[in-house]
Amino acid sequence: MKIKTFAAAAGAWALGALTLAAQSPSSQILDLHALPRTQRLVIARLQGPVVLDGRSDEAGWKGVTPFPFVMQAPTFGGPPSERTEVLFAYDDGFVYAAGRLYDREPEKIQAPTKKRDAMIATTDWFGVLFDTFNDKENGLAFFTTPSGLRFDAAVFRDAQMTSPTEMPMNLSWNTFWDVAVARTAEGWFVEMRIPLSSLRFQEKDGRVVMGVSAFRWLPRKNETDVFPAIPNNWGEMSAWKPSQAQESEWPGLRSRKPVYITPYVLGGYDRSENLNDEETAYVREQGPEFGLGLDVKYGLTGNLTLDLTVNTDFAQVEADDVQVNLTRFSLFFPEKRLFFQERSSNFDFSMGANNTLFYSRRIGLYEGKVVPIYGGVRLVGRLGGWDVGFLDMQTAPLDDLPSENSGVFRLRRQVINPYSYVGGIVTSRLGADGSYNVAYGLDAIWRVRGDDYLSFHWAQTFEDGAENRLLSAEAAKIGLIWERRMQKGLGGSVRFSRVGPDFNPGLGFMMRENYTAFYTRWHYGWFPGKDSPLTRHAVSFESRLYWNNTTRSLESAEIGPGWEFSMKSGFGGMIWPKVVHENILEPFELSDEVRVPPGRYTFPGLTGMLQTPPGKLFNAILTAEGGAYYDGWRVSVGAMPTWSGIPDLEIGGLLQYNRVEFPERHQSFVAPLAQVRVLATLSVKFSASALVQYNGADDTVVANLRLRFNPREGTDVYLVYNEGLNTGRSGKIPAPPFSSGRAVLLKFNRTFDF
Repeated sequence: MKIKTFAAAAGAWALGALTLAAQSPSSQILDLHALPRTQRLVIARLQGPVVLDGRSDEAGWKGVTPFPFVMQAPTFGGPPSERTEVLFAYDDGFVYAAGRLYDREPEKIQAPTKKRDAMIATTDWFGVLFDTFNDKENGLAFFTTPSGLRFDAAVFRDAQMTSPTEMPMNLSWNTFWDVAVARTAEGWFVEMRIPLSSLRFQEKDGRVVMGVSAFRWLPRKNETDVFPAIPNNWGEMSAWKPSQAQESEWPGLRSRKPVYITPYVLGGYDRSENLNDEETAYVREQGPEFGLGLDVKYGLTGNLTLDLTVNTDFAQVEADDVQVNLTRFSLFFPEKRLFFQERSSNFDFSMGANNTLFYSRRIGLYEGKVVPIYGGVRLVGRLGGWDVGFLDMQTAPLDDLPSENSGVFRLRRQVINPYSYVGGIVTSRLGADGSYNVAYGLDAIWRVRGDDYLSFHWAQTFEDGAENRLLSAEAAKIGLIWERRMQKGLGGSVRFSRVGPDFNPGLGFMMRENYTAFYTRWHYGWFPGKDSPLTRHAVSFESRLYWNNTTRSLESAEIGPGWEFSMKSGFGGMIWPKVVHENILEPFELSDEVRVPPGRYTFPGLTGMLQTPPGKLFNAILTAEGGAYYDGWRVSVGAMPTWSGIPDLEIGGLLQYNRVEFPERHQSFVAPLAQVRVLATLSVKFSASALVQYNGADDTVVANLRLRFNPREGTDVYLVYNEGLNTGRSGKIPAPPFSSGRAVLLKFNRTFDF
């Protein structure tokens, strides 16, 4: 029986090889499993013009080698269930990528949306990633679906997750490119055309070397196929890792240095209700809105870009997701404004989790209000071997905040090997009233061997009114991290950090202050193989310990084991029992009526998550957390459903119930959350979206409705409607108005290419 099985398998592989041989010359067939990542594939120049229709069957493609895929998940190493190929090529103005995505059941191909950047799990995907500087850490991703939508993102930190909620990619980054898709009885086919000016690469000795990779997602099969043969060893982000891309050489490729000028005009109406200085009554402020602004992008060199902005406005940016904070630390919200997006990884100075020395939301936002931005300049790219990031912006005064100048300068370069770096950063926040905050930081990462990395960072701040002694540990943060970046076998990390009591990064984000921390996480993961219903599962043990530097006492601790799993069917989940210790030095408020008194608390808790198959047209993520909570108990349950059962319509949202009880003190805190998202796409050029959110913690409803018309890249018309409602007015003094604010805005921008 075993001999028959082996013969059948050998026959299947032979048939696959003959199929590939029929598609391209035998000398071009690649053994993807044996192909070293540093062996450079030579990318061909197109031999003639190409009509962008998705089919890649013109004469210009004849000399271009199609590269085959292998299956990454649910079982790594075998041939894809559906034949898949990718082609790369170029001419004097563009880089091209083509996908041939055959499917024996074309009627089952899923494509429920056409919205730009809406890469949901219920749609078939195809995309490519370019490590344009071949630095093994940063990449630019271009993806599409059978509906022909465009998705682009900037990947950084080698797609390494530093926390479960922090994605190592900039999803808000957009650039200029085109895509065409064709659907036939054989499957679906893609052609991408990316201007050379959108990639930013480095020429050296007349050569351009880039890392390239591609992958395909088949939602109905919960299957990922990749080129090159990237195993799933690093978890769900494995296919996105620039370090695993295949090196490629592009002979004679030359950069372009265009100038993009984008003026905008904005008009509308805005009304808000604000408490007066005495907090005795609400005062209405209303009136028409009108604005003019300008953005300029200039390619100084093929890999260095200068951005200028005047009277910057972000009226069209999506609203933040509402959150309930049951901790005593600040919440983190991601940056969504486009001006800060291009190669934002050049400014990245991570200090663990969401802590960072530069947090761009410090510019133009203050206590929930928008601060007008007069203008600014931004320089990003590579100069020699250095990654460069420079930014300077001037904001207008608002309330008690003076006009400020905010600046950042970041340098970073490879040393020792392609995976190791050293760098530095300086940030400044200078107020017109003479106030200032300046910070500097030094960091390094060293790939010791294999997937073992050692990282170090030091940062110090200076500000008015402080002693400001150079190299003072009291105004500094130091961190040392060892990581084994593997999801297969033994992996984990050990982290040590200390934050001085005077460390205060004016342009950064810190969840805690004045602490010494020690964090460890160990896990062991298995990939059971094709005969198991499990794709992967892992056991782990995690501990977080924080000491207060002033009292030298243990301030917080979380310790516990965990188990996580993913199945070939698409189900996945995790469970984490833990013991929590908290030492509260000051009262901790959940609301005006509910607070946790000072004291030492030790209590157990349990966190769990279950995900249904993401490729199904209806899917959901279910979460639960509960147990003791200080001197009481808590329960938090949530569901994030998504339904895409009607073409071009997606409905999703969040239902969450949070309840905290302190029986001995007769206090309770109930904070339900509800969120509804609706997305309708009439075409790849026109979309309508609505986001309505209810926060039971403060009894508010916030609605954000957007219409977007995008006839071509660089030209946009936005119609935005925002409304805020106070649903719990009784008992509050002064009583808030039912409507807390309303805005209707129309924005138009057009990009001119010179």
